[in-house]
Amino acid sequence: MKTLFVTTSILLMAACAPAQSAEKSDITTSANVAIATAGPQAPYEITRTDGLSEMIIAGGCFWCVESDFEKLTGVTEAISGYSGGTLDNPDYKTVSYKETGHYEVVKVIFDPTVVTYRQLVDHYWKTVDPTDPRGQFCDKGSSYRTAIFATPEQMAAAQASRKNIIETKPFAAEIVTPILQAVTFYDAEDYHQDYYKKNPVRYNYYRTGCRRDKTLKKLWGDS
Repeated sequence: MKTLFVTTSILLMAACAPAQSAEKSDITTSANVAIATAGPQAPYEITRTDGLSEMIIAGGCFWCVESDFEKLTGVTEAISGYSGGTLDNPDYKTVSYKETGHYEVVKVIFDPTVVTYRQLVDHYWKTVDPTDPRGQFCDKGSSYRTAIFATPEQMAAAQASRKNIIETKPFAAEIVTPILQAVTFYDAEDYHQDYYKKNPVRYNYYRTGCRRDKTLKKLWGDS
């Protein structure tokens, strides 16, 4: 698998992002106890006035998370970004090569009259391997860890969803995906946005090479 990832990365010009050292993937951040009023640890607030809502999730490569969620009825857009770390205005290179604590995340914008936050969180679990504390699929490192970043209004629903998936999961491995307080979201660079649409051949080759869908099928079956 390691050889496959390296080959895939070269062909895709580092694919989603270069792998980080697994030994450095256990960063402790204060994302779940945010008390700042500004900067990377400031609590995230949904301030929309168009009737839509938002959720922030980390599921490994944000190209794949975008693709998985923009296909859902009720989701209007998915935006790749960074959140949860200690660096203000992070960029791809810094997050990928240094230990800033940031996750690759996606902000999902949705119509709550069509699909609820709880329904989206329930869907999220089946799109990731929530048993892996080191990353996702062929991408290992702190920025590829899974997490649900919830606002105070979303916290109860997120925790209830996690409790349900722990009780109903079709495998024995422990769920390690945390529920964290949502903090400042930073948009990723333009070339990352809608990557699966702009570069479908490279995206599909990367996703297949990472065995993302095969791993999910093995983990979740048809559930």
